[in-house]
Amino acid sequence: MSQTITLYVDGACKGNPGLGGWGAYIITATEEHKLCGGELETTNNRMELAAAIQGIAFCPKDAKLTLWTDSNYVKRGITEWIENWKKKNWKDVKNPDLWKELDATCQGREIEWNWIKGHAGHAGNEMADQLANLGAANTAKGITTPQITTIQKSATQAPKPMSEDKKKVEKDWLLDDPFGFDLAEEDISEEFENNEINQDDHVTTETYSQQIAASSVPFNADENLNTAMSSHPQIVITPKKLDIEGPRQLILDTETTGFYFQDSDRIIEVGAIEMINRKLTGSSIHIYINPEKPVGDSEAIHGITDDFLKDKPKYDEIAQVLFDYLKGSEIIAHNASFDMNFLDMEFKRSGFVALSEVCSVTDTLAMAKSKHPGQKNSLDALVRRYEIPQRDRTFHGALLDAEILSDVYLAMTGGQVSFDMDALSNSAEFSNDTQVRQKIELDAPVILASEEELAAHQAWINEYQKKNGAACIFAQ
Repeated sequence: MSQTITLYVDGACKGNPGLGGWGAYIITATEEHKLCGGELETTNNRMELAAAIQGIAFCPKDAKLTLWTDSNYVKRGITEWIENWKKKNWKDVKNPDLWKELDATCQGREIEWNWIKGHAGHAGNEMADQLANLGAANTAKGITTPQITTIQKSATQAPKPMSEDKKKVEKDWLLDDPFGFDLAEEDISEEFENNEINQDDHVTTETYSQQIAASSVPFNADENLNTAMSSHPQIVITPKKLDIEGPRQLILDTETTGFYFQDSDRIIEVGAIEMINRKLTGSSIHIYINPEKPVGDSEAIHGITDDFLKDKPKYDEIAQVLFDYLKGSEIIAHNASFDMNFLDMEFKRSGFVALSEVCSVTDTLAMAKSKHPGQKNSLDALVRRYEIPQRDRTFHGALLDAEILSDVYLAMTGGQVSFDMDALSNSAEFSNDTQVRQKIELDAPVILASEEELAAHQAWINEYQKKNGAACIFAQ
C-alpha cells in the first residue's frame, strides 16, 4: 500500500514585496523532513505557493498527501479557481508561473488540501512558519540552495494511563479525518484571485505599541505595560476586534513538561482567549516558554520539542506581561486546578502573588461532571456530545484547546433564555392554580425603504450581475 504523508507548508515575506522565504515540514511514518528556501525580492503569496510546490515535489508520487496551509489563496486557488483561470488562458491572474508549476506538480497525485489558522499555536504550522523565516534568513546570507534536513523518528513511549483529573490523554477522534483549525474559514471575496494578500494577523511585542492606537487595548494595562511587553519579542498578543464592555472571561489552557507541579514540572506554553458578554473579542495571548529542563515523555502529548523551546523566553521574562493580561479576569479552564496550580507556582517563583488570588476561576470539568454525571467528560468527549466543529488535534496545543473549550463552554452554559412573559406567569398576577398566559398584541410599525435606499440597492444588484454574469437572488 502507498504511504500517507502529512505536509505543513508556509511562506513569509519581510515587506511584501521584499525578502521572503518558504518552508515545508513533511512527516512520514519513519522520518521528518524540513525544507526551506527563499528569494531576495518576492511576495508573501509567491512564497506560500513555492512552499506547496517544493513540499509536494519532495514526496513520492504514489504517496497519499494530506497538506495543511494557512493560505486560503493557495488552497482555494488550486481546488476552486484554477480551472476557470485555465479557461481564461490565465488572463489577469497574478503569479501564473507558479500556479502552472503547482498544477503540474499536483498532476497524478492524491492530495487532500486543508486550511489551518496561522499563528494559532499548532505545532506543525508553527514549524513550517519557522522554516519559512529560516529560508528568508538563509537567503539574506547568500545561501540560495534550498536546505533539506531529515530526522529519523525514534519510537516514543506512550504516556502512562492516568485519571481524568490529571488530564487523561485519549485516542483523539479527529486524527483520522481532521478538518481545519476553524471549520468556518475566513470570508474571502473574489478579489483573492487578483490581489496579493498578507494573511499574517498576529501582533508581537515589537509591533504592539504601533498598533495599540488603532485598536482597543485588550486589557486594563498598567503604566509600565509597554516596558514589560518589550521583555521578549516572542510574546504574541492579538488586540481585540470587538469593543465590548463588561467583565472579562479568559478561556485558558497550558502545556507542561509533566503532571506534577510539586515535582519541578514546568509550564512550556500558555494560551488564553478573551470573552466578554459571551462574545469572543478577538483578543488573545500566546507564549512558548523555555522550561529550563527537558520536556521528556510529555512531547508525545503536545509535540513540543526541547530544540523548539531552547530560544524561547524563560518564565521570569514573560511573567509581568502574562500577569497583567490575566489579572482581574475570570479564568475558565478544563480541570482548572491543574492549570491554576502550575500558574500559581510559576508566578510565585517569579516573585508575584498567586494568580488565584487576583482571578476568579471556573472549572468546566466540574461543570460537565455536574451536568452529565456518570459520563465521560474529557474535552474530546464534550466536543462529541455538543457537536463542536472539528479541529486538527494531532498534537494538543494551549491556544487550540482554549478555542475548543470556548465552544464547549458556550454550549454547556447556553440553554434558552426565558421571555418576559415566562417571568410574568410566576408573578402575583398569574399565581392562580390555573396556568393562564396573557395574550399580547403588538402593533409593530412597518418601516419602508426610502427612494435613495432603493436606488442604492438596485445599483448594487446591477453591479453584482454585471460582475458575475448571473442573476442576483436579491433582485426584485
